[in-house]
Order: sequence, then structure tokens, then C-alpha cells
Amino acid sequence: MGASRQASARLATVLSDAIANGPREALRSLKLENLAGRPIEEIFLGMMEYVCPESGTIDDSIAREAFVETIADLADNGLTDFDALNADQLQTILELYAAHAIEARLCNDIGTKAVTLPSNVAAATKVQEQLFDFVRRSVSDALTTGLAGIAGMTPDKVLGFVTGVYEQAFAILQSMGEAEVDAK
Repeated sequence: MGASRQASARLATVLSDAIANGPREALRSLKLENLAGRPIEEIFLGMMEYVCPESGTIDDSIAREAFVETIADLADNGLTDFDALNADQLQTILELYAAHAIEARLCNDIGTKAVTLPSNVAAATKVQEQLFDFVRRSVSDALTTGLAGIAGMTPDKVLGFVTGVYEQAFAILQSMGEAEVDAK
């Protein structure tokens, strides 16, 4: 989870800066002031190189995939105007990113056989849906209770909660895979 954890921390920094100093100042600090007033998807695409720079590793690809999925989810979550986002909405963005990053990493773990899913396609699909719901709720809980919301975030706290949620989800998937093997 190295690249995704770092990307989560960088995203939290940008979002915290947007709360503390305003969205336009947050963009200016990234040298992206030319994106001020643009559609939110364009702004986040512009932020991608800062949040999750590409270096060609699998971890970097996972971080970038999660960021693209987050961008795709913005409108579905009512997040359409970067200049008008409030603290709760900025927290939702971080929740979406962290949940997508953790889910993508777990899917990679499944692909490398570090974790096994049920062999039945319908059961495996259900596990994946439940996994994302679990991860999203866990991320939300970690942000709300452990970090006092986006305003209380520091890069170290973000690194800690992303690691913790990933480890919990990984353990649950391992248990499910072991139960599948034991049932055979």
C-alpha cells in the first residue's frame, strides 16, 4: 500500500489546504491556478501528478487507478464544484479515494494469490461488493472518529488509518478464503 498511502496523505494535504486557505489557494500552491473555476473532473485530473505521480510500479498504478475511479465517482456523490465544496464533501473525496485504493490493492492481492476468493462467480462478486462497502465504512469511521474529520488530518494519521483499514480488510478476505478451502 506504499504508493496509495502516500497518495492518500498528499490528497489529504490538498483537501486540508482547500479548507484552511480556500480552493483557489490550494490550486495555486500546486501551480494549478489555471484550473480555478474549471469543472471538478478537470481539476482532479490536473492534481493527479501531484497526488499520485507515476513511476511505473504496480503500487503506483494502483494509486492512479484509485484516483481515476474517485474522479469518476465525484458527480455521483454530488461533488461538482471544487470552489463550493465544504469540509464534509472534501472528507467524502478522501473516503472515496482511500476506499478505492484499498479495494484495488486487495484485488491485486487476490490476483497474486495472496488471498483467495470463493470459486463461485456469484459468491465472489458478492464478496467484492461487501468488501468495498466494508472498506468505505471503515474509512469513514476512521476519518470521523479517529481523526476528527478532514480538519484533524496529518499525513501520518492518514498513513495510519489507510494501513489499518487495509490490514482489517485483508484479514477478513483471508478468513473467507480459508473458510472456502476448509469447506471443500
